[in-house]
Amino acid sequence: MALDLFALGPAHRSRAGKLNAGTKLLATFLLSIGLLLIKDWGTALVVFALELALLKVWGVQPFALLARFWPLLIGTLLTGWSTSLIADKTGETVLQVGFIWITIDSLAVGISLMVRGLALILPSLLLITTTDPTHLGDSLAQTAKLPARFVLAALAALRLLGLMFSEWHTLGQARRARGLGASDSLLRRVRTLAGQTFALLVQAIRRGTRLAVTMEARGFCAGPRTWARVPVYSRDDSTFLLCCLGTLIIGYVTSSLAGTLTWVWQ
Repeated sequence: MALDLFALGPAHRSRAGKLNAGTKLLATFLLSIGLLLIKDWGTALVVFALELALLKVWGVQPFALLARFWPLLIGTLLTGWSTSLIADKTGETVLQVGFIWITIDSLAVGISLMVRGLALILPSLLLITTTDPTHLGDSLAQTAKLPARFVLAALAALRLLGLMFSEWHTLGQARRARGLGASDSLLRRVRTLAGQTFALLVQAIRRGTRLAVTMEARGFCAGPRTWARVPVYSRDDSTFLLCCLGTLIIGYVTSSLAGTLTWVWQ
């Protein structure tokens, strides 16, 4: 069975799942731009806390959402830790054991990057788990007026994401059946992983090529297109966008009053 990142789970039946796909995409874009403009941990922490509360209000369990994508969570934590190790060592020393040296300022940089990462991925995860790619394509084509060729290609790519995970699992099983992945040697495991990755790349190129030829042969991009569904917007869409903008504004104002607001160009 293919693992589909866009599988419609319980979050899709929530209040957030009923929002228009274009609204959630725009909200994700606004929050991402707003977080990329700052580099202090105070603003990011306030925005992240408000995002958690906002998702709860709209019927999504934020911690369950983060737990579902735990590799991203671990990657964000490791990014903050590694940044604390390599950042400029100014301020009072917090930890110094061997080559590990962390100061107050380097720790603040690491925490800022970690919290910003969490605040950035949370809206994206909401978009992924509550949005049908077909509805997203309808919004991009009819509301954003993007070219049909781009929209259909993006929709096809999203539909194939789960298939790539299934292919990876199948390739791993085939290699283990041939005894290629059973070694305890680290070098052999790395070589096996590299070979499996290359095989997946070849499969992806083949599938993409066949899909492109098929879409061209069936005239997917020939002339103006009609669409079966019309995107519907409601008052909840406006409310959700205003809540996201309010989240950024509250984060900026709070950190500004606390004297911690720092822009990326400062």
